[in-house]
Amino acid sequence: MREIRLAKTAGFCFGVSKAVDRVYELLHQGREVRTLGPIIHNPQLVARLEEQGVRAVETPEEVPPGAVLVIRSHGVPPVILRQFQERGVEICDATCPFVAKIHRIVERESSRGATVLIAGDEGHPEVVGIRGYCHTASYAFSTLEELKNLLYGGLISVENPVIMVSQTTFNRLTWEKCVKFAKTLYTNLLVFDTICNATVERQSEAVALSQVCDGMVIVGGRQSSNTAKLKDVCAANCPTVLVETADELSQEMFGGMETVGVTAGASTPAGIIKEVLSTMSEIVNNSEVIEPEVQAEEVAAPAEAPAEPAKSFEEMSFEEALEASLQSLNTDERVRGIVVGIAPNEVQVEVVGRKQAGYIPLDELSADPNVNPEDVCKVGDELELLIMRTNDQEGTIMLSKKRIDALKGWDMVVAAEESGAVMEGVVTDVIKGGLLAVTNGVRVFIPASHASVARMEDLTPLLRQNVRFRIIEVNQSRRRAVGSIRAVAKEERKEKEEAFWAQAEVGQQYTGVVKSLTSYGAFVDLGGVDGMIHISELSWSRIKHPSEVVNVGDTVDVYIRDLDHEKRKISLGYRKSEDNPWEIFKAQYPIGSVVDAKIVGMTAFGAFAQIIPGIDGLIHISQIADRRIEKPQDELKIGQEVKVKITNVDYDKKRISLSIRALLEDGEGAATEEAAEESAE
Repeated sequence: MREIRLAKTAGFCFGVSKAVDRVYELLHQGREVRTLGPIIHNPQLVARLEEQGVRAVETPEEVPPGAVLVIRSHGVPPVILRQFQERGVEICDATCPFVAKIHRIVERESSRGATVLIAGDEGHPEVVGIRGYCHTASYAFSTLEELKNLLYGGLISVENPVIMVSQTTFNRLTWEKCVKFAKTLYTNLLVFDTICNATVERQSEAVALSQVCDGMVIVGGRQSSNTAKLKDVCAANCPTVLVETADELSQEMFGGMETVGVTAGASTPAGIIKEVLSTMSEIVNNSEVIEPEVQAEEVAAPAEAPAEPAKSFEEMSFEEALEASLQSLNTDERVRGIVVGIAPNEVQVEVVGRKQAGYIPLDELSADPNVNPEDVCKVGDELELLIMRTNDQEGTIMLSKKRIDALKGWDMVVAAEESGAVMEGVVTDVIKGGLLAVTNGVRVFIPASHASVARMEDLTPLLRQNVRFRIIEVNQSRRRAVGSIRAVAKEERKEKEEAFWAQAEVGQQYTGVVKSLTSYGAFVDLGGVDGMIHISELSWSRIKHPSEVVNVGDTVDVYIRDLDHEKRKISLGYRKSEDNPWEIFKAQYPIGSVVDAKIVGMTAFGAFAQIIPGIDGLIHISQIADRRIEKPQDELKIGQEVKVKITNVDYDKKRISLSIRALLEDGEGAATEEAAEESAE
């Protein structure tokens, strides 16, 4: 044997890792822990947990007072869960979110009358848990032949609705064959592909590796369903052995083999995989360990590229290559660290239980590239961390908080996509085509078309802003999520609109923001509802465009002039009564007053003169001069300042009569009286 090839996806899956972590967290808190059945199908890990006081139980009576019961990733039927709850047992539910999704599907569809077909091992805990959520008949099958026997048996009516789901670790090839066959009998079949993507990837990698290797070693518990399936798919291509520990390995297993592949089940701890690799390399001293192209960022921070090793494998010695291959396994190991120092570029910690110093680089502290370390943690804080590198010559450990947050956050993102829940995050980047927002340590892409209700050409104003969005798409294999701010904004706007119309009345006053301008008016946002101020309502004076009075973004005080409930149209008033020029005119300019006016218009029958802004009066052609004239232009011109006398006012019709002639005649009368007085003297 010259080469040992390690599969990229080997060891704990997300659901198993989550369950085991919960147990260790509770132990760290000093709690007494019980698990409902073995926490995972790995006797070695179960034994180690037993050494720390963790016991597997089957009945509520076995749980001592004050202890916490952890539900393993497989999940349990609701009736079992209720038995423990009724006895007052504290429950820590570590059911895998992908298993919980199956529970929701079968519960929903069976409540609608659908019969449930489950692809999986009938006695497997996960299948038992799934059947517990079915309100109608449910049937399990593990092979195509079992499905055929079941359906040909006539137990399921072709007239009733039927759905098909699968155990998360079911064989992909078998599943596809079963679906194809079932569809030939049931045209109303509703299929839910619930095989975990991690399982699919693990099986696909195992198949590909077995096709290029002379033999395969599968590492995992013999009671593990997904481990057994790995052995089955590999055995079809090359000699394959399943081992639980490195002690089961022997040199005879690899006789005549040049290349041996290694993979592991979802319940296999990283430490056991490491021991198997190390033992295999010792059995044949000249073997080389080939590292998988593991990208930890695919799990934690998919937007960033993984760091490259300082040397290629061709440049490494055997010892270096082996160490490099094992380093990737360290990313599965979680530890807790106490913050002992904070620097601008890193956070220093003391790793709990290891008596080692560690550090968190700034780019591994948070998914937010602009984060201030002191906003994330303080000296003395205890953090859950992921080991990134342990081969530092000084004995320090490089750690990541960002990736732990992302692992936890991803579960929340997946659940939010399923439930439609609204998530909150901070916009960290404006990129080509949209935004990147961080929520619970996970980066979510928000396309520009989903960034706001109205199309925004410039998304920069959203940078560093808190936003609310829904998850509209999830790519499990690539750990990618797409969100929509627009979806939430539209819903919120709809709610505000309904609330507005429920209480809106003519005369109500509002403070709004000018949203847009048109040639005929200004649209104002009243807080989720738009109303319009017609151009005639913007000013008491004549204006050519709304921009003469208001601009987009202005805050304005308005009132409702009219409501059209059927068409959902709101007419707004903006002019204030105290600014009404007619009220000003009425108070300051009685009939008979002599005022200065400006000629603003001409007609065949006279000229219009502005007394004050918004108030024009008519000087009839007969009142322009003390003699007959042919047209107003003979005596007046636009813009000319003249003295006029207010001779009449019709407030109802808003008409004012002015006269220049009256002033001229008054002047002649005054001159005659003065001359008579002088002659009498």
